[in-house]
Amino acid sequence: MTDDGASKREKILRSWGYFALVAVFAVVVVFLFPDRQDAVATTMWSYLVELASILPAVMVLLGLFNEWVPTEMVVQYLGEQTGATGVGIAVLLGSTPTGPLYVAFPIAADLLEKDASVTNVVVFLTAWACLKLPQELIELQFLGWRFMTLRLALTAAVAVGMGLAMQALLSTESPHGSS
Repeated sequence: MTDDGASKREKILRSWGYFALVAVFAVVVVFLFPDRQDAVATTMWSYLVELASILPAVMVLLGLFNEWVPTEMVVQYLGEQTGATGVGIAVLLGSTPTGPLYVAFPIAADLLEKDASVTNVVVFLTAWACLKLPQELIELQFLGWRFMTLRLALTAAVAVGMGLAMQALLSTESPHGSS
């Protein structure tokens, strides 16, 4: 088996290991809190249904991304040498879509595989989680422009700080922190 085949096998085994860990955690929660059994089962079922309805579309979009967006383009706009421009693009890409955060993780993994900088990927994920444009409009309506602007600025500053810290921490390990 090639090194690439062994790496894929390890990733699959790791994924099943995470799944098993979550399943064991759910069983422990039900065992420790039997009165919460219905809530645990209902929540798990609703997440499973949500994943099953969203994940196929995400996989199609990831396939299209892999085919239509060349690595050179990702490096040009989100690579190590893009600086503030790359951060701005990452914020824009992360804050535009709506949807659950778990949709962004496979996209982030693809960006890393196409040599986007860790800083820009962390900023992208943070923007996806915290800087939704439709959410900002509602925040503006209820909390005012000063609150919204200050929160956006602080969130962006923290996102960039986290990205730079992750970049520094992971640069001492293997590329992109992959094990």
